[in-house]
Amino acid sequence: MSSRTIDYYTSMGLIEPSERSAKNYRLYHDETLARLKRIEQMKLEKYTLDEIREALDGWSKITPEEQVSQKLTDLQHHLSQLEREVKELEPVIKQLKPRQANRLYTRLMPQTAACIEALMLLINKGNFM
Repeated sequence: MSSRTIDYYTSMGLIEPSERSAKNYRLYHDETLARLKRIEQMKLEKYTLDEIREALDGWSKITPEEQVSQKLTDLQHHLSQLEREVKELEPVIKQLKPRQANRLYTRLMPQTAACIEALMLLINKGNFM
């Protein structure tokens, strides 16, 4: 990550240096790197700066167990949303010609399989079941 990006997030109040070096360089803790990664991921997901700030404030006020629980709840919400969207697409897909539908499925299946596998690994690793 560039120092320019770090300066920007610092100026926006999203991260703070833990201290200054003898030559007045800003120094950051390891937790700040995790926070920066979260910020970058949220930017990719099209969150606004206010939404990012609010989410980060919320994360800093809850325990790791609550963080995992909230994230799993968010995942469940996203899965429910995806399920609704797929059901909305079913009538459209049924109207496709077999060759069109096959191309569509071929393109989507690797990504879908990878997502399902990642979720299963997470669930099995966390002993949620």
